[in-house]
Amino acid sequence: MDSLKKADIERLLGWYRNNKRDLPWRDTGDIYDVWLSEIMLQQTRVEAVKAYFKRFKKEVPDIRSLSETDDDALLRLWEGLGYYSRARNLRKCAVKLVEEYGGAFPKDEKELMKLPGIGPYTAGAILSIGYGIPHAAVDGNVMRVMARYFGISEDIRSQDVKDKIVTLINDFYRDHPLSDSESVRDLSQAFMELGAIVCVPNGAPDCEACPWKENCICHRDGSYETIPYRSSLRERKIVKKTLLILRDHDRFLLHKRDSKGLLAGMYEFLSFDEWLDRDEAVSYAKKLGLDVLRITRIEDSRHIFTHLEWHMRAYEMIISEWQETLPEDCILANREELENIAIPSAFRTYIDRYALRERKEE
Repeated sequence: MDSLKKADIERLLGWYRNNKRDLPWRDTGDIYDVWLSEIMLQQTRVEAVKAYFKRFKKEVPDIRSLSETDDDALLRLWEGLGYYSRARNLRKCAVKLVEEYGGAFPKDEKELMKLPGIGPYTAGAILSIGYGIPHAAVDGNVMRVMARYFGISEDIRSQDVKDKIVTLINDFYRDHPLSDSESVRDLSQAFMELGAIVCVPNGAPDCEACPWKENCICHRDGSYETIPYRSSLRERKIVKKTLLILRDHDRFLLHKRDSKGLLAGMYEFLSFDEWLDRDEAVSYAKKLGLDVLRITRIEDSRHIFTHLEWHMRAYEMIISEWQETLPEDCILANREELENIAIPSAFRTYIDRYALRERKEE
């Protein structure tokens, strides 16, 4: 495999500086912005992240304030982004940074990777984009760009291929030191930007707009449809799920999920990992000591996680009055109180049905 050519890197830098998108976390000079945006962007589109980033920064502007944010408030800010363990790891990381590093990120890869939620890519982004330290930050966009540029036909999911690409970038930094830290910041982002807006994952790349087309093997061979090669993920598990939306005129019964596992610590409607019929749903409510005035089967819904798919059926159950003692880990919440409770977007169909909150995008 050849090495990266200095002339191509210079063309890439020039292209980036003329074509980079205006993003709220870009070029702010704040490493917190680099870290927060990179965590938010995992498994999430840039356009979707923009509003969340602005709202999160407004409420939690820095590492210290993040370390002091309680879980409910944090999950409420994160609601809709999914992969909620990212939010919990953000807070855990912030606490550790404050307690052990004076509220700043260490400048060493090994030290960074000891922090919760930080792997090789995020560590590379903090070092290169945050501090301007020459270090590879290789995400899916960079993998695709480099695989096509060098004509790498091996499985892009393999660790060997990832390691090769990291080595190629780090070797370039070693053999061709950039003149200043700003160039390092730009180059790290330029690799990603090229994959995001030119060498795109779906459909044909815009080769005519690419600064690397002259030396790109895929452009020469027309092999973009087969490179990069990506092996299949395992099939999603289908889970049949029943929701019981128990309510009186104004209040809803919500259950807090376990502190570990999927959607840990978030609130949901009472649910079962099986499909219940109407009689079974009423029977369960009666076991709780509740008098059901009316039960209605409402619309089904589906939510897709990475390796899991929920197929949901739901019953609205109108209750005459609540027992003095609620079921374990349950609370009653009216619409106003629900503004401060984190309910997963998996239940968006039912949240929207009852207009439990109005979203204010900034």
